[in-house]
Amino acid sequence: MILYILRRLAAAAAVLLAICMVTFVIFTLLPSNPALIACGKSCTAERLAEISNQMGLNQPVLAQFTDYVTGIFAGRSMGSGQYAIECGFPCLGYSWQTGQLVWDILLEGLPITFSLAIGAAALWLVGGLAVGVISALRKDTVADRLLVGSTVITAALPIYFVGPMLLFVTVRWLELIPYPTYVAFSEDPLLWAQNLLLAWIALAMLSAAMYARQSRSSMIETMAEPYIRTARAKGLRRRTVVVKHGLRAALTPIVTIFGMDLGALLGGAIITESIFSLPGIGKITASSITGQDYPVILGTTLLAAFFIVIANLVVDLLYGVVDPRVRHAS
Repeated sequence: MILYILRRLAAAAAVLLAICMVTFVIFTLLPSNPALIACGKSCTAERLAEISNQMGLNQPVLAQFTDYVTGIFAGRSMGSGQYAIECGFPCLGYSWQTGQLVWDILLEGLPITFSLAIGAAALWLVGGLAVGVISALRKDTVADRLLVGSTVITAALPIYFVGPMLLFVTVRWLELIPYPTYVAFSEDPLLWAQNLLLAWIALAMLSAAMYARQSRSSMIETMAEPYIRTARAKGLRRRTVVVKHGLRAALTPIVTIFGMDLGALLGGAIITESIFSLPGIGKITASSITGQDYPVILGTTLLAAFFIVIANLVVDLLYGVVDPRVRHAS
């Protein structure tokens, strides 16, 4: 088991290194001049040369990439002379627009994105599983058709429609709550949840519909397995058969998509964060793309890739816990 984990960690590190290299090369080969972008409108040749030296753009591409990767693990000194900047571990460079270290910018947005991701994931997982299991146990009934039909409608509604409609109905029309503004959990947990509730619902609606359909099909398939019939023949209670034997085995594909969805969401929900004015990783990514702030774009790309790779690793390890058949087969 330890050897398997070590192999998976090595593969994850190789994937992250490959993503870093490809993204870095793409940004390096872009026709735009990063130093000219950072220099601004009133730029002189001397100032442009200073900025190029500070950014390390006068070095070969391989040397720039080596310095970048080294800085992630050990920090580095960027620039030279009076323009030298000490960038500690983990060094992802600094923003060309604001002059802040990229890691500091990401640290400001991470708690907001985590708050959004955890709440939305809990809603769509619980809601999707509940609808899927109920629909599977009442297959081909009126309740099943109504639930399946509602998931189709919900899945067809895009987030850029659901989000503004939720704001319009609850904030402007019914005036149930004031316009949401992010408040840290440590300051006021109740206000934190209230201000994130609409974003959680908007983000969870689409995913919950997908999870409901997936859990329904998995549950129907699992409940037709021979060991389920054996459990029933032994006289086990219906709840035990459904939850312990049926749902646990049906969770395997759910765990897969949940891990990947949560990992991707932790990398930033650009549309949702923009609609609800949440200054998380997604909003930072959108702003950096608009401002052509390549170090920040590269940092958010690596962060999103890190979460997805780690989520994939955790999902592989959870297979044996969720489904005993996987553990015995390995």
